Amino acid sequence: MLFAALPCRIAILHVSVRAMRRMLLLPASALFLCTPPGVEQHASAQSSERIVVAPPTALTHRPRTGTVPSPFFAGTVNATGGEARIEFKIDYSNATIYNPETNKNDPVRLRSYRDLHETAAPAIPFVSPTIEVAPGETVRITLKNDLPSSDSSCPASMPDINVPHCFNRTNLHAHGLWVSPTGNSDNVLLSIAPSVSFEYEYNISLEHPAGTFWYHPHLHGSTALQVSSGMAGFLIVRGSRLPSAQTSGDVDTLLKGADGLPFTERLVLLQQIQYACRDASGTVQETVTGKYVCQPGQVGEIEGYDQFGPTTWPKSGRFTTINGQVAPVFTGAQVGRIERWRMAHAGVRDTVQLQFKKMRPGAPDFASLDPTQQLNWIEQNCIGARLPQFGFASDGLTRAKIGERDTTVLQPGYREDLLMVFPEAGDYCVLDDMAGPSGTVNATTKIRKFLARVNVAMGQAVGADAKAYLQAELMAAANRTMPETIRQKVRDDLANDMRLFSFVPHPDVADSEVKGRQTLQLKIDVSSGLKFLVDGKAYDATRIDRTLPLGSVEEWSLTSGTSPPVGHPFHIHVNPFQIVKILDPGGNDVSSAGESNDPQYANLKGVWKDTLFVKPGYQVVIRTRYRRYIGDFVLHCHILDHEDQGMMQNVRIAVPNGAGGVVTNHH
Repeated sequence: MLFAALPCRIAILHVSVRAMRRMLLLPASALFLCTPPGVEQHASAQSSERIVVAPPTALTHRPRTGTVPSPFFAGTVNATGGEARIEFKIDYSNATIYNPETNKNDPVRLRSYRDLHETAAPAIPFVSPTIEVAPGETVRITLKNDLPSSDSSCPASMPDINVPHCFNRTNLHAHGLWVSPTGNSDNVLLSIAPSVSFEYEYNISLEHPAGTFWYHPHLHGSTALQVSSGMAGFLIVRGSRLPSAQTSGDVDTLLKGADGLPFTERLVLLQQIQYACRDASGTVQETVTGKYVCQPGQVGEIEGYDQFGPTTWPKSGRFTTINGQVAPVFTGAQVGRIERWRMAHAGVRDTVQLQFKKMRPGAPDFASLDPTQQLNWIEQNCIGARLPQFGFASDGLTRAKIGERDTTVLQPGYREDLLMVFPEAGDYCVLDDMAGPSGTVNATTKIRKFLARVNVAMGQAVGADAKAYLQAELMAAANRTMPETIRQKVRDDLANDMRLFSFVPHPDVADSEVKGRQTLQLKIDVSSGLKFLVDGKAYDATRIDRTLPLGSVEEWSLTSGTSPPVGHPFHIHVNPFQIVKILDPGGNDVSSAGESNDPQYANLKGVWKDTLFVKPGYQVVIRTRYRRYIGDFVLHCHILDHEDQGMMQNVRIAVPNGAGGVVTNHH
């Protein structure tokens, strides 16, 4: 009861282990964020149980510590221990998910990653632990499959591997990491059966970019079912490399406040957990409008692919979760304090169009309303102009400039790093805006949804121009953090429309580098049943669809089928790609200015990514380098039920033979 009497609230934020150690040296008063009594009471009255909490951090054992010299960057690299060991198990977990349709918590039983050494079950077990690593480390992840060995979805023989199957077998994919795809590294062609333990080993090079990555299962036939259960977590590569006149550095070294600590960080994991209850015949229970319903005493589960599909998510009545919570509250924000939002779309079945708007003072609690009133509530209580967002990294890779926007479009598999500055005290709506069919993974018109609320306390005045405020703060940060030899360049770049040239991890791919070309089409074929195809073929595990020479640079042309007109998020493992142009059906390049009715392609020209939505009727041109790693891996649609049903290819990078081809044997 002592804390209830205090007019302050403990900030529930994600911080690194290093930052936590520094916090322990601060006076106790510095660990509390005070808010005016009126704001505090308002927040408590609206919602006291669903506070956004950062995902748990994986228990990581590092046997030794120190720094090592970097051959690629100036100075040294924090290669803490040189080795990080993590142990996970996969099992069913019991928890609850809040349901705005009933204003109650639904019990669920879902497959989940759990820390093998946890002493108590996490509050939200289906939000996977965050893995934090550094360039130069070897990361060893032991994966123990404790799912039941009896599995009716896994017959002894499988005549068609593109029928979803083997829901209790699994593996692990480090999405976006630049590591080997072979052996026990990021090998998604492995299958880990129940009762089996397997150790993955990721050798993260000293030149690996720092950034926001994530991990999830990737066994063909069960990927969507397991990811939609919440089996996904952040994989953060934290960097300490300062830029020099010759080499790029990590943007982490710039994003620090006057106290020397990193900007306040929020890890925001977006998921679509489409749990359902079934009747005695095994059919998903629905209302007449298609909304999923569980009766008292029933437990929601995810046990079949009849729970997925382009029409089932909007009809199901389920909500996108943030760190496992539906319609929660972000606490601890202050006016004028810069925050770093690491966003990851770890869901399967919805496009998220993220926006922030001021909430009307005195607005009733969204969660207390009848479902028919919730849409009107947004119109009445989320008012004013959209708050500016400042994007500086996509898919974990720092952009050449910080871009101001009012909407961030997140397709499945995307990550976006945003800098946020809240200009006034009070509450803000976090919204998922409406969108047209061509720009969404469901290929249907989506309505506006309420995602969360941000409670903001009084702080430092921002002024009318948030961009100018942020620009001044970053230039001051450069004065404090950057080496003298590079400080003025970093300041000049920031002054020139907030450019980040000293922190971009990959150089542009020049026209003169391109040595070959690839074409690819993602398509659903409805002419003879329902087939999910890449270049007219369904996935074949025994077939290598593309053989690419190590060291080459190629330009790819990507399209999605137009009959039916469904777009697909293209994802390729190992090497990221740079966006050259995006041509609309009229042949106009929309990768710079974007489109008036869809913001997702604006300011993408020249950006590096590993996942990109390809709208039907559009042509996306990208370039990529095949660097360092050889072996077999995959490309696929990141609507994961499309991937499980055939929309995937095997890719091989091989050693050149010196005569224009690749080595195909040992001689």
